[in-house]
Amino acid sequence: MSVGEEVICRSGRTRPLWVVVRAGAAGAVLAVGRLVYSGTFADWWVAGGLLAALVGAGALHAATLEVRADAYGVHSGSRLRRRRSVPWHDVADLRVHIQYGRHGEQYVRVGVLTRDGRTRRLPLPLSVSAKDRPDFDATLDALRALHRRYGEPESDHLVVLAKHTAGRGVAVPVVLCVLLLAGAGLAAWFVPVTGATKEAWTSAVPCAAGTPPDERRACLTTVDAVVARTEVSRGKQAARLYFADGRPVDRVAVTRQAARAFRAGDRVELTLWRDRVRVVAGQHYVWREYFSGAGPVAVLAAGLALAAGWPGARVLMHRRGRRLPDDEVLPSVLPFLGVLVVTALWLLPLCYLHPLGLPASAGPLAWAAAGTLGTAGLLVPAWRATRIRTPRPAAAPDRGTAGEDVFVAARFLESTDYNPHHFGTHVVFGGGPPAVVPHSGPGRFAAREIPVRRLTAGRVRRLRGGDGEAVPRGWHVAELDDAGEPVRLAAAPADLSRVLHALDAARASAQTASPQTAPTGTAPAGTASTET
Repeated sequence: MSVGEEVICRSGRTRPLWVVVRAGAAGAVLAVGRLVYSGTFADWWVAGGLLAALVGAGALHAATLEVRADAYGVHSGSRLRRRRSVPWHDVADLRVHIQYGRHGEQYVRVGVLTRDGRTRRLPLPLSVSAKDRPDFDATLDALRALHRRYGEPESDHLVVLAKHTAGRGVAVPVVLCVLLLAGAGLAAWFVPVTGATKEAWTSAVPCAAGTPPDERRACLTTVDAVVARTEVSRGKQAARLYFADGRPVDRVAVTRQAARAFRAGDRVELTLWRDRVRVVAGQHYVWREYFSGAGPVAVLAAGLALAAGWPGARVLMHRRGRRLPDDEVLPSVLPFLGVLVVTALWLLPLCYLHPLGLPASAGPLAWAAAGTLGTAGLLVPAWRATRIRTPRPAAAPDRGTAGEDVFVAARFLESTDYNPHHFGTHVVFGGGPPAVVPHSGPGRFAAREIPVRRLTAGRVRRLRGGDGEAVPRGWHVAELDDAGEPVRLAAAPADLSRVLHALDAARASAQTASPQTAPTGTAPAGTASTET
């Protein structure tokens, strides 16, 4: 809310928070009383009271949180946290940060960009739904008005940082990439170990009668036992077999199927190898411990290394777009993901069949060489497809057959009389005046004619974070003026050029049929300037 020369933001849902605060206070009193009575922290009542007190402290911080802006700067804090202030002369710009929840929710916050390049997100105002957005926008406008009055903004443009914009940090992709590579390295280290263990188990033979006790770990020892009881697991817990008198061992972890197959009192034969029970053989069922070979572990290592390519590709795209404005959207990493998928098709089977290295035979070597060349060949078009495309003036396209409708995937990003409630997904031209339609044709069903006389063009630019998530990331945006109201038209670069030329031609045709003086200082819709 705004009060005179101040903008004051407080949480709008404090009643539930104060209920939690009172419960936390009661928990703190309970914990202290129980601690005095018992004299120890190892008490469930003390632990529960302390937990309730911690939750209540968090609720108290949220309930008393306040952000205040005045002639001196922006101040934020609560009763549990010291107030922090940023003077207006240190604020370079105010930004909007959009985060997305698990189910697509948008959490919109305001960020303060300081002169030294650091960004600090304000806890309030906060928009978590469409109902909160009008109040959020009004508060943001009031903050920007104070900044313009008492500070020196670097630009009048509002920067919106959303997913895939150049200004978002890469800390999460970097950490994820490092963790995946570390997991791949650890799995690769276990490949020869698991391979050697599996081979030793396969080649193990029963122990001879005179084998010394210290050498019986390497051979198979068979003993008899009686099942005392079984324990069938629930969920992810292991099933167990318990043996009478705890001989030769007290229990063995088995599969749930094995635990159901054995019954109390069954006489079984146990096979021990390396001091552990590896086989439980009964009259009707035999359980054997599973030994993973080197192949599955090598596949796991290769899969983790390939999975690290996804966050690595995001870091690479961020690096390639380091000179872009912070709110411009980076190209998609899907071409690189396609390369990773194709690489997995030949690399994972190769790792499974030859986990310890390629043999000298021609087949596996040719397989590896062909796969490597294929991956390298796909990297070239992936690199080209993800390059930063700067809008450039395009030549007039071929108009095709006269009198034939042409449908182009394009959409106006504002709701207007010819695009009510953002219903349009395509623009049609050629066989009649340009119009907005909610389909790709044929026919002009539900078409809304575009008033080309009212439209004048500004510039063509790349996609920004404030243009919304519904626009494909490879599209460009033309900024138009609709009788004094700014509108945006988004389409693929080539299609956008075609639509702008069609609007220009329709405007020229309308002015020829009914001469009218164009507004001073404006350009026809098809002659938009480009932003480099």
